[in-house]
Amino acid sequence: MLFNSFTFIIFFTVVYSLYIYLRKNYKLQNYLLLVANCVFYGWWNWKFLFLLFLSTIIDFFIGIALDSTEEEKKRKKLLTLSIIASLSILGFFKYFNFFSESFAGLINTVGLKADAITLKIILPIGISFYIFQTMSYTIDVYRKKIKASKNFFDFALFVSFFPQLVAGPIERAVNLLPQIQKPRIIQKEQIYAAFFLIIWGYLKKVVLADNIGLISDRIFNNYANFQGFDLFLGTIAFAVQIYCDFSAYSDIARGISKLMGFELMINFKLPYFALNPKDFWNRWHISLSSWLKDYLYIPLGGNRKGTKNTYSNLFLTMVIGGLWHGAAWNFILWGFFHGIILILYKILEKGNEYLNPWNKENNYFLVFLKIALMLFLTLFGWMIFRSTSLSEIIYFIKNTGFSFSETSFSFIKAIGFYFLPLAIIQFLQYFKKDLLFITKLPVASVAVVYTIMLIWIIVFHSGNSIEFIYFQF
Repeated sequence: MLFNSFTFIIFFTVVYSLYIYLRKNYKLQNYLLLVANCVFYGWWNWKFLFLLFLSTIIDFFIGIALDSTEEEKKRKKLLTLSIIASLSILGFFKYFNFFSESFAGLINTVGLKADAITLKIILPIGISFYIFQTMSYTIDVYRKKIKASKNFFDFALFVSFFPQLVAGPIERAVNLLPQIQKPRIIQKEQIYAAFFLIIWGYLKKVVLADNIGLISDRIFNNYANFQGFDLFLGTIAFAVQIYCDFSAYSDIARGISKLMGFELMINFKLPYFALNPKDFWNRWHISLSSWLKDYLYIPLGGNRKGTKNTYSNLFLTMVIGGLWHGAAWNFILWGFFHGIILILYKILEKGNEYLNPWNKENNYFLVFLKIALMLFLTLFGWMIFRSTSLSEIIYFIKNTGFSFSETSFSFIKAIGFYFLPLAIIQFLQYFKKDLLFITKLPVASVAVVYTIMLIWIIVFHSGNSIEFIYFQF
């Protein structure tokens, strides 16, 4: 079920009406949400529910077993069992075809004959998100950061919470489970924030991402027909598309959660204003980058075992982060690229200027140049991410330039038109240091802003219920 569909609007209206009706009994609200989760997720393919239930059951009972023993050897075995089970489910459904085809290709390159064994496996939607969510739960129980849930329905609700189930943010049990286990009191500030997040999210998705995505798709899907600046515009279009698309999902998820009294983590903090790669990953897909840091980079040794190990840990973490996005070499190369620039910046750049770049002690022109350089590197990374083959990446590198074609100005005009509202609001959010500053304006000003947004949504929406990009991950 898509957020940007009429079906979802009806679904949420019914669910929310019943949720408010049951406001005096949070346990009944939880049962209602659990049923809603099943309907929401099963809407694509009800068979996928069995896989979701399997993952939930495994980690629920392993969590209880971890809590019931202090014997370290046994606890390590239980954690290992949980991780193997989770990665086996994820690996089979997401990566089996990729690795079998890659292995067959490798064998063929040395003169032997091998056919890839493929099973036409359908990728269950959102599997990477909920598998990582359940993995973080068992790891945190093992680390004794949280007590295991003794209520199966509460735990199932945590795993399958429909607002963030299929495209995040990847929630931690330490944040979401306690909210499930007690009554929610909906504050007026949550309602104000929810309205902005939902309207802004829909504007970014159905107007900005979906319309600019038409340009991105046209250029990348027919890249051999384009040269020069058109290829650069295609990369810019994709950068805007993927940010607006993915952050829109997170905004809507946070917004509808706030309407029900839940607080989800912020997943995006203006990533295209980053000064360096570390700053970028502190702003982009924060729930994944922080997951990789806490459950992969630090356990590998982090920066505790010398410079060389720090660099290798960074590199491996980013490559695995790229692989998380999909079973394809472009994602691995994207992770490889981000690993390299993280290491280079760590070698060349010292200090934490990015934490407060616009203070009087810094050179503002230099700050601007650093933002511009990081944006250029990010765009190069998105070109790799969006490409579907090595030959396409090489074509973009060789043929991108400053020569204009007959279509260049139409592309610039379209991108500029749809980018304008994003630029205005994001610049204000950045310099006011407040993602929700609009909700704190005078009532009349808020009404004007929301009216303009709604008019844009009504007039300029793409006209189709297009899936969110990160559904495929």
